[in-house]
Amino acid sequence: MPRRVTQTPQAEPGAPDLGLDLSEVGRVVGEIDPHGNLIAVLQHVQAHYGYLPEPVVDEIARLSGVPASRIYGIVTFYAQFSTEPSGRHKVFVCHGTACHVAGAPRITEALEQELGVPDGGTTPDMSFTLDSVACMGACSQAPVMRIDADTFGNLTPDSTRKFIVDVLSELGLSAADLRADGGVPDGGEPDGGVPNAAAPDSAATGAAAAAGDTGAEPVHTRKDGSHE
Repeated sequence: MPRRVTQTPQAEPGAPDLGLDLSEVGRVVGEIDPHGNLIAVLQHVQAHYGYLPEPVVDEIARLSGVPASRIYGIVTFYAQFSTEPSGRHKVFVCHGTACHVAGAPRITEALEQELGVPDGGTTPDMSFTLDSVACMGACSQAPVMRIDADTFGNLTPDSTRKFIVDVLSELGLSAADLRADGGVPDGGEPDGGVPNAAAPDSAATGAAAAAGDTGAEPVHTRKDGSHE
């Protein structure tokens, strides 16, 4: 699945950089060798800026001597990187073959309904970005999603909604908070035209069985490898 990449327009010669402080790029490049560990450089820089805008990529290239084309090749290949502003928390749904067959489209739809944004969108308050990726390497637990560093497997639409509600609760948020900033009221539709579901999706439950849902217990794997 092609990654979405948008390069910001080139500034006119001598034009201001809109206040973007690039000093962090220099610090990171000075501490981590881009020729030996470019991915780590990009991870640290993105953690600081929230994304990788064109001026930042150009500065990495200028300071390191690594061609910008090579940097963009890495940025566009790995789902963890973004050239557009994105939410503080990333929600990725695997749409590889195993996950797709196991019902990944319904998992994405459930998240669209709960977060009030279409696939590829970011909540108005910049809390969450929802996106699809080609594979997470957890086919035995399909369908799978990842929220930041935590992985959730053996999902159904209802368990997906429960997980996202739990995550929101841990952050002191609710779906209503996301929609209060211009999102979707109960019963409405996000920009992608997906109706918001306020009740359990019984139709999806039947579809899960048709798609080969084995009824396996949902799995939550935390960053440290522990299970819930």
